[in-house]
Amino acid sequence: MSISKNLNNIKSQLPAHVTLVAVSKTKPISDLMEAYDAGQRIFGENYVQELVEKQEQMPNDIQWHFIGHLQSRKVKLIAPFVSLIHGVDSLKLLQEINKQAAKNNRVIDCLLQVFIAEEESKFGLDEQELNEILEHVHNDKENYKNIRIVGLMGMATFTENQNQIEKEFKHLKTIFDTITSCTDAINRVSPENIDIKILSMGMSGDYQLAISCGSTMVRIGSSIFGTRNYQ
Repeated sequence: MSISKNLNNIKSQLPAHVTLVAVSKTKPISDLMEAYDAGQRIFGENYVQELVEKQEQMPNDIQWHFIGHLQSRKVKLIAPFVSLIHGVDSLKLLQEINKQAAKNNRVIDCLLQVFIAEEESKFGLDEQELNEILEHVHNDKENYKNIRIVGLMGMATFTENQNQIEKEFKHLKTIFDTITSCTDAINRVSPENIDIKILSMGMSGDYQLAISCGSTMVRIGSSIFGTRNYQ
């Protein structure tokens, strides 16, 4: 099946409220352009240098999402153009994004990454750290004018156990619902720089389960582009 057919097949199955991020890491420009010509405008990359190189070669109307683990020292490379940063897992990183966004006279949308998996290799915040960051940004909004926290992101454990994946997705959805509905001091936020609307969870192997658990954004790579070449 071609990339365009894969893409259209997946899009036909997605509910209207779910955004598709085409994860194009390790794939050549020709593959991305096939997806682009089929109508895809949101692409996700895991590696900063690869993202920068592709952004320079691709059309200007693409929304580029950075979905990998982002090092603070590399934020400056993507700050001029990135649309959404998925994996913000520390206050230090959020502060650097704000700093580099200000230098580019931009406001950069961010998702806070929550640790939900039973794998030490995964990154993310626990619930206390998540609430502390939201409270800090809310109480010090004058110093965070160049970022906007627009949602949460999580990655389930890499396992065949669908019950475990479902449990982790539902756990993140519960956290998301608590943050968006609470009216206590921590979560009584202003929409200027905190406007929690996106729940990014689900990839090629589990996106349908993620959507059933409440995901509003899925990150799909191999089901669109085929298996990856890491050489």
